[in-house]
Amino acid sequence: MQMIRDAKNQGSMGSDPAGAGEADRDELPSLSVVICAFADDRWDDTLAAVASARAQVPQPREVILVVDHNPALYARFSAELDVTVVENAQVRGLSGGKNTGVALAQGDVVAFLDDDAVADPGWLEALARRFAHPDVLGVGGLTLPAWATERPRWWPREFDWVVGCTHAGRNPGIVRNLHGGNAAFRRDLFDAIGGFPTHIGRSSAGSRPLGGEETELCIRAGQRFPNGKFIFTPQAVIHHRVPVTRQRFAYYRTRCYAEGLSKALVTDSVGVGDGLADERAYAALALRRGVTKGLSEGLVGDLGGVLRAGAIVAGFAWTSAGYVVGRARVARSRSTEEQA
Repeated sequence: MQMIRDAKNQGSMGSDPAGAGEADRDELPSLSVVICAFADDRWDDTLAAVASARAQVPQPREVILVVDHNPALYARFSAELDVTVVENAQVRGLSGGKNTGVALAQGDVVAFLDDDAVADPGWLEALARRFAHPDVLGVGGLTLPAWATERPRWWPREFDWVVGCTHAGRNPGIVRNLHGGNAAFRRDLFDAIGGFPTHIGRSSAGSRPLGGEETELCIRAGQRFPNGKFIFTPQAVIHHRVPVTRQRFAYYRTRCYAEGLSKALVTDSVGVGDGLADERAYAALALRRGVTKGLSEGLVGDLGGVLRAGAIVAGFAWTSAGYVVGRARVARSRSTEEQA
């Protein structure tokens, strides 16, 4: 808890939006890397993710691979890898897996890497350097899509978050929340505010690609520690694999709708004001700019620009629909609880 107390005592970082400089290599905090796995068909991807984490310089204090309620896969990884391999000790899903990894982590900072992503050399150091100031509670990096074929012509960069990547319009510096597949948090932050919410986020048994657990945690941390900061640094790069099945419009539409459902759960937890602050700015600026750009490109003969503009409008509509449905479900659930 010492780092969190120091952050409260020292106040804000002033005018430096990137976190008051960077730590020297000999001053870097120790880092534990947590990777959560659940699927047999990601075997090769997960091995690559673990290898990229172990190859970092400086090396992580430990790499922890958490297997989500899949005993056979746990046994395979335990026999194959010379890292800490454990089973998810909490409820099924990504949040439970992350919480299991955090409970075991011994580093000053816990970094998360997706099981279907590969970190560039220097990824971990770039994250660690941003923790120079105690007000920095967490740091996230740049996640680039590794398309199975090539980027679909119609796919707008403003919606790269659909495939777990950094979307257009996300600028370096202080951000409201980090994106969970490429993020690092102070270990004692979890002692102070608790872990990732297990009722929010993706489940290996669920049919919908839900998310939002890291958003909820970051907002909750910001409410608890008003001087605390989360930093986005594009120097910490990972490459997230995008299989053919996720390059289709059907997945795009489903993921947008699921994001709306997730946002309804997030706002129920942390409030609508904080829960939708970034989303409103994103819609007003980044999406409007993307539509305008796409239509302008269409006027000069680029059909792809028109398609991208249409995909932005459709994505926003499906996300909004999911949010409305999700809020209605939350209201019905609360009404049922009150009547019980």
